[in-house]
Amino acid sequence: MKVLKFGGTSVGSAESIQSLMQIVKQETVVSGNPVVVVSAMSGVTNLLSKMAEKASLGEDYALYLSELETRHFTIIKTLLDVQRQNPVFTKLKIFFNELEDLLQGIFSLKELTAQTRDLVLSYGERCSAFLISKIAEQHLGETCFVDATELVKTDSNFGQARLQTELTDQLIQVFYLQKQHQVLFVTGFIGSNENGRVTTLGRGGSDYTAAIFGSALNVEEIQIWTDVNGMMTADPRMVKKAFPLPELSYTEAMELSYFGAKVIYPPTMIPAFLKKIPISIKNTFQPDFPGTIIKHDCGPSNLSIKGISSINEISIINLEGSGMVGKAGFSGRLFSLLAREQINVILITQSSSEHSITFAIRPEDASKAQHLIEQEFDLELHAKKLEKPVFEQNLSILAIVGENMKQTPGMSGKLFHALGRNGVNVRAIAQGSSEYNISVVISRSDLRKALNAVHDAFFIELNKTLHAFCLGTGNIGKTLFNQLKANRDFLEEHNGIQVKVAGISNTRKMVFDADGISLNNWQETLETSTETAELGLFVNRMREMNLPNAVFIDNTASLKPVTFYEEVFKSNISIVTCNKIGNSGSYQQYKKFKETARSHGVDFYYETNVGAGLPIIRTLKDLMVSGDRILKIEAILSGTISFIFNNFKGDASFHDVVKTAQEKGYTEPDPRDDLSGMDFMRKMLILARDAGYPLEASDVQLENMLPKTALEAGSVAEFYEALKAEDAYFNAIKAASESNGKVLRYIGKLENGQVSITLQQVDQNHAFYSLSGSDNVISFTTERYKDRPLVVKGPGAGAEVTAAGVFADLVNAGAH
Repeated sequence: MKVLKFGGTSVGSAESIQSLMQIVKQETVVSGNPVVVVSAMSGVTNLLSKMAEKASLGEDYALYLSELETRHFTIIKTLLDVQRQNPVFTKLKIFFNELEDLLQGIFSLKELTAQTRDLVLSYGERCSAFLISKIAEQHLGETCFVDATELVKTDSNFGQARLQTELTDQLIQVFYLQKQHQVLFVTGFIGSNENGRVTTLGRGGSDYTAAIFGSALNVEEIQIWTDVNGMMTADPRMVKKAFPLPELSYTEAMELSYFGAKVIYPPTMIPAFLKKIPISIKNTFQPDFPGTIIKHDCGPSNLSIKGISSINEISIINLEGSGMVGKAGFSGRLFSLLAREQINVILITQSSSEHSITFAIRPEDASKAQHLIEQEFDLELHAKKLEKPVFEQNLSILAIVGENMKQTPGMSGKLFHALGRNGVNVRAIAQGSSEYNISVVISRSDLRKALNAVHDAFFIELNKTLHAFCLGTGNIGKTLFNQLKANRDFLEEHNGIQVKVAGISNTRKMVFDADGISLNNWQETLETSTETAELGLFVNRMREMNLPNAVFIDNTASLKPVTFYEEVFKSNISIVTCNKIGNSGSYQQYKKFKETARSHGVDFYYETNVGAGLPIIRTLKDLMVSGDRILKIEAILSGTISFIFNNFKGDASFHDVVKTAQEKGYTEPDPRDDLSGMDFMRKMLILARDAGYPLEASDVQLENMLPKTALEAGSVAEFYEALKAEDAYFNAIKAASESNGKVLRYIGKLENGQVSITLQQVDQNHAFYSLSGSDNVISFTTERYKDRPLVVKGPGAGAEVTAAGVFADLVNAGAH
């Protein structure tokens, strides 16, 4: 035999009631007649509460009463055969008349006591349980409507009545013996005191009713039918990756429920816990889904935690002062005071010095608690042995829960790393000695981000989500989006990372979507956006969205984004950039970026600043981290210049080679932007700084390869005329190198803290002799690679390889 409890959403509409009937009918076939506990229709309890409040204020409540009648009468007309309708209309009309008389009394007296409120609220369950029992009659045969006020006996603590267990069990058992051939439809949430006055069982009261009946009748299972697929790993409204847990122990379910999991309420489980009766959480709207079973003897689990629970809104009060140190009974006075006044303390933490106590309570209790404390400890406050209580609001609690936490090292470290990396400040911490739960108090505005970050950190079988905000939609930006789209499945399968592009901006438009902008039609989405691009606003929106694992990607060559880097780091957002301007500006700026990223625990990746997709910066870092000492670095870090000197041989003129390079798209519209060596200089400067040298751009010795006439030409056309006029100059350089069996190479060098970029002749023994096409090359001479330098060579320019370098940096940012 089983007890089935159906919540408000399960009885909230004609469609859901039909689903309920199918579930009950199936149960009668499989296990015999169940006991069915029914909540009020969804929204009805709130409606009744509003009516009572309005009546007590002398305001009109007739519209609410009319809405209540309409909802129930519509269900009768929809689901009951015509010949069965009149008796049900009549009974419900009696209920509504009683309710109207009661409300009129409240209206006349302008007074609403806790006892009267309980009586008003009881009509929600009475109406729904009676209605459902009569609908069931035409499907199941004989049914019985049970008003639980006749069987569930409590004390007189109206609004939160305590059960009289022994008497209640006797009444239920005797009643059931008389009615066991029928399906019982029981009102949840309500009971009565010794004088027969209606009481309510408080939050989760209908679940409690189900557990009371289940315990009294020693049932095989208690089923809680709701609108979700069981207990979830986190609040699915905030964490879209949350998934249902197949099973939980009583302790785990209690912990998750206590800290905000609203599927079930802790007192619900106590009667079942004592009798070791399994509780099953199932979905009325997906009855075939197995749901979650809560039981005494759970099997082993490979999950380090079972779930992440949260309370959306709490307040904390902090008490501190020397009068607390070593003072026996201080905590007792404090918490006894709060308990007397029905103020529930959610979390407590105390410093080891006993100098301060911090505790969390509901926001609506905060001012009352503060007043009570100031009254109780008036002497200590005046004597300055206790500071005035500090009250903080707009806070939330996040708790990780699981029995496996006790034997799994590193739980706290993983939790605080996930929070810290995402800039979530922890205001208070509490952990029980049982180690089933670690709770933290955080800012309410950070709760969604924190839940998602912690969920990603602990449930490693799910992919970690990176939220990318991309600036620039030129060749590199477009290519990056194509690569992300093409490699999405590979990235998830092999790296455990899912990338959601949450923001895109170019110089005209910008667009945002926390759920991810589709990369199938991102251009159309951006073009049709109504938001005009504004860089400061883009950064602010990125910060306000407050998404976990956020990465700012700068695919521009503009100074403007660089001015926001420090602000982005301080928002605990990593940066990936191919924009060289930031790192090649002043050394003070370069150092500031590094220090700010480090102090805020985020990443700053810029591999593409030096060698596009070539692993140059990463190689340098690995060499230095492993203790190797850099003796010399030589490099050709311009694909344009590389192409020109690789083809400037034989009968080719310098003018013609440069022209060909421009036609192939290797140069900027004005080739002097490449041939001046400034871009090469920036790359060498960044390398030198990463190698540990505090250099400025003015410290780099840059040899100009172009004659003055070419550099100072008024236009590109005049520049080419000047090159042609200088044929003899260039041919002389070429002839000199060829006569020596050498080739011309424009080489950057870092040695002894000095950086130079010069045009050199190299022979076939040099690593750069055989360079071809537009390849870049870099040679590391170190203590370990002294005789044979470590050489990295490959394409150093182009949208494909540069975007690939940005892609790799993004994946590395997600690896932490």
